[in-house]
Amino acid sequence: MLKKVAVRQLVVGMYVKRLSGSWLDHPFWRKSFALTDGKQLDLIHRSAVLEAWIDTSRGLDLPVLPQTASDDEPLLDHVATFLAIDEPDAVCSLTDELERAGKIVAQARGAMMVMFQDVRLGKAIDAVHCMPLVDDITSSVNRNPGAIVSLARLKTSDDYTYMHSVAVCALMVALARKLDLSEADTREAGMAGLVHDLGKALMPQEILGKPGALTAEEYAVMRTHPRAGYDLLMEARGVGERAMDVCLHHHEKINGTGYPQGLKGDQISLFARMGAVCDVYDAITSNRPYKIGWDPALSIKKMAQWSREGHFDEAVLQAFVRSIGIYPVGSLVRLASDRLGVVVDQSPASLLTPVVKAAFDIPGRRPCPPETIDLSVPGCSERIVSRETAEHWGLTEIDDHWRLPASAPELSDVAVSERTEVPR
Repeated sequence: MLKKVAVRQLVVGMYVKRLSGSWLDHPFWRKSFALTDGKQLDLIHRSAVLEAWIDTSRGLDLPVLPQTASDDEPLLDHVATFLAIDEPDAVCSLTDELERAGKIVAQARGAMMVMFQDVRLGKAIDAVHCMPLVDDITSSVNRNPGAIVSLARLKTSDDYTYMHSVAVCALMVALARKLDLSEADTREAGMAGLVHDLGKALMPQEILGKPGALTAEEYAVMRTHPRAGYDLLMEARGVGERAMDVCLHHHEKINGTGYPQGLKGDQISLFARMGAVCDVYDAITSNRPYKIGWDPALSIKKMAQWSREGHFDEAVLQAFVRSIGIYPVGSLVRLASDRLGVVVDQSPASLLTPVVKAAFDIPGRRPCPPETIDLSVPGCSERIVSRETAEHWGLTEIDDHWRLPASAPELSDVAVSERTEVPR
């Protein structure tokens, strides 16, 4: 039986089913756990959590209260048995969501490091502990998908393996929403994204971190990671069949040229098709030991080409583009006014009219006064002419223009290579 209690009523021996509020408000990344010592209680008392749900079938119950309980502390406060209903997440701007998303990403990175290390040490996987993480990522996506998706894309070569899992989780949730999947299916999609590459924990580190191209033998080893991950999840607790399916089949292609089983067309499940799209997008937009990540808008263009060649499910890719935009946050674009701008948010009005920060004059080859333009505003004369790449123009630190809204350098502070020939 579940009971809602004040945290001051928790005692050693109780089983905590859920701590009320966001996962960010408390010090435990496990959703449910037994209270076994006073240190746990102290951590909870010093957190921002005020209430918790206990499972009396798995731990101690509250003591029976006398019927003379005071009016200031009614009995119902101690024995409530209904589940709390979370209020829907309010939609907000990317700027408003970035700080909260940043905290989620930081904690998610730590959680995934622990999970990968556990695998390498041969410890059993308990994916149930990841559900609070999936829930917080889902809430962030609901408020503004661009924030956490874009932050998770900004990873170093050293933490790529961990952060890739976080990014694919967020992308899967955003895609599930666009496909109108149920809340339960969306959570499964998020979990699938989080564990889809767990098999890489068993791959040799010298291959994972190799700065150059893999040999045929090394590539053959890497192609075993989906099966290795699937075998791990077979023994794990809290992983559903869909997550296992995505882990095994996220490298399959619609035309049958993928691996490990060479599945084709309808042989590939919807969730695996989703995983294929999300996995590739994050992989090609991220910095890797052997290459610099591609611009987000260029990546969407490339994936559209590959889809026509039979790599992806066309309908799934279209839904994916609707979820992050034709010009995702961080894309560098050329405007009709002969300025370069960085996409800093999406507009609900149209995929073609995001919010852009323009700050570089192309004809003059120099920075210009920055201007944030919502291209969806009626009567706006500005428009996007083409996708561009920072390398092509010799620009660096492009992502700072949306990542740090209060202190980001303008393009006047961004390094411009004198050796780069500016296209005419």
